[in-house]
Amino acid sequence: MTENTKPTEPSQENDENKETVQNILDFSSALTRTPLGTVYSLSIIGQIEGHMVASNTTKTTKYEHVLPLLAKLEESEEVDGILFLLNTVGGDVEAGLAIAELIASMTKPTVSIVLGGSHSIGVPLAVAAKRSFAVPSAAMTIHPVRMSGTVIAAPQTYNYFQRLQDRIVAFVSGHSQISAEDFQALMLKKDDMAADVGSVIYGEEAVRLGIIDQVGGLSDGLQCLYRQIREKKGKPAAQ
Repeated sequence: MTENTKPTEPSQENDENKETVQNILDFSSALTRTPLGTVYSLSIIGQIEGHMVASNTTKTTKYEHVLPLLAKLEESEEVDGILFLLNTVGGDVEAGLAIAELIASMTKPTVSIVLGGSHSIGVPLAVAAKRSFAVPSAAMTIHPVRMSGTVIAAPQTYNYFQRLQDRIVAFVSGHSQISAEDFQALMLKKDDMAADVGSVIYGEEAVRLGIIDQVGGLSDGLQCLYRQIREKKGKPAAQ
């Protein structure tokens, strides 16, 4: 005689694994629980998509996904710190600046790591966290604001360009060690790019210029984040 048994419920661990995989697929993110703290890792990759939808062949970071997610993480009692992994070509200026402003205004411990690159509007995103890192091979392209589509050749248009550029310069200089004048000079440099003005800098140079805080990779970023978490919780630093 066969004994009737109730089907086994999925374990909590399996549920968490499924949720982790789904978050990676949906948001390029993952939640990791450790004895040192719970860290949410969020990737900012590809093109920063703004009000216009990018083509299906373009990898994007969508600001309408990231903004509410950051607000949720700020309020979450479960998340102790946030690790931003950057490999972006840039994209929509106002969308990127909106994400950067939200990161900068968070009270949670935050660390950014520039990996392959953080170009154009990716520069404000890189400096928005409380501590920024870049691997030695990371690249950052700094150039003036560009606009696509129809441009009206009027003084008001050029004034708008300048004011938008001033916002970016002010943000970067306000969240890093580089002065507004030096960052503006990098934007307008003439001998670094073949068909444009601007600069391309790499990990160690970005640190030397004061844009990025420190050269380092994943282990360095995590150590810094855990240190911030301990300080926020009022615990003594680990020896």
